[in-house]
Amino acid sequence: MLSTTPTYNIKVVLKETNLPADTLRAWERRYGLPAPQRTEGGHRLYSQYDIETIKWLIARMEEGLSISSAVELWNERMNAGLDPLAGSMPTTQTLPAIYVPTGTTLDSIRVHWLEAVLSFKETESEQALNKAFTMFPVESVCMEVLQKGLAEIGRLWYENKASVQQEHFASGLVMRRLDSLMSAAPVPTSKQTVMVGCPAGEEHTFAALLLALLLRRHGLNVVYLGANVPVDQFEGAIKSTDTNLVILVAQSLITAASLQTTVAALSEMNIPIAFGGRIFNTQPGLENHVAGYYLGDTVQDALKQTEIILKKKTKPNIPGPVSQKYQNTLRGFIANRTHIESTLKESLSTLIANSAGVHTGIQFLGDNISAALQLGDMEYVTQEMEWVKVLMQSQKRSPQEMATFLQSYSSAVDKHINGTGAPIKAWLKTQAYSAS
Repeated sequence: MLSTTPTYNIKVVLKETNLPADTLRAWERRYGLPAPQRTEGGHRLYSQYDIETIKWLIARMEEGLSISSAVELWNERMNAGLDPLAGSMPTTQTLPAIYVPTGTTLDSIRVHWLEAVLSFKETESEQALNKAFTMFPVESVCMEVLQKGLAEIGRLWYENKASVQQEHFASGLVMRRLDSLMSAAPVPTSKQTVMVGCPAGEEHTFAALLLALLLRRHGLNVVYLGANVPVDQFEGAIKSTDTNLVILVAQSLITAASLQTTVAALSEMNIPIAFGGRIFNTQPGLENHVAGYYLGDTVQDALKQTEIILKKKTKPNIPGPVSQKYQNTLRGFIANRTHIESTLKESLSTLIANSAGVHTGIQFLGDNISAALQLGDMEYVTQEMEWVKVLMQSQKRSPQEMATFLQSYSSAVDKHINGTGAPIKAWLKTQAYSAS
């Protein structure tokens, strides 16, 4: 069997087939034969099967066929389910080894970088990034090494396989690198200005800074405001600049609610507002509850949508109002939250004894309930609750303890906002049932 693994570069192929490079590229372009794969840097990689395909075509031409007739014969046999190379063996006994040396693909560099940062090896991690940036475009390194690398560390932390210190160490290195790339970005070629920042409460700025960097590299004038920007600071910055578009980025359900509030406050300034972030990727439909332009699920989507918005070729989303039932529940919950959580802690005195984690879970759940009620759907809390479950599992808490926690929360809600807390109680009942 001939290997179909993409292994050899074009130099190997030209040497093995004696075919001119221009001819080989013309065959690929006109006839789709052979069909090499590409490295991250855009270089062709051929398999042993590709090499033998070329030699088969050359042999048919030596028999008197034109290249177009040879390709037609190849396609006829393939369409009939007959592989023209069936039973063939490599015609050359020794071919060079793998084209791409170990450590020179973005995937391998990312693995190396992750190993370095998880071991707190700053010099080694920086060297890995330096290597990547000398070999590949800035955009590719940012997304394939930095973005995917941080996502992997986040996953490890979520699964209790990486520490907070490791996550902070990695984030610090990445943010410093993005800051330096921002400083070195080319001078804007566009007169349009885009303001990028995170709403109040949002401290995770990687996505916002990455987007700001890529927009600047696309020629736009970018005003980057960073993390945890209150509404009045957005307003002041807009008044001080000739801003054409404001972009807000949120990563959690809590800050999505903060983003929604910011959008509503800034709408009076008649400036287009776009938004995005992790939470909108993980909670389908959440974007429909926020006024403005949704930027999409990826950085590439955001870049394309920004261009479309600036050209005024799309219309913003105008969400409908949150139900009166949810509005009443939100008011009741906010007014009585302190009492609800106090009652909960009393009923869980054994469970939360000497457990800062459970106290954190209570605060986290309350914040998410408020956010979900504001956004109009308690079901949004479900996915965010996975973190609380992992937290309790890491502390060796049983599923029954989780169910007890949720049932006690429901009782506390019933005690303090009986009659208007139905959406919260219904959600808690479902979660308690699934946890037990």
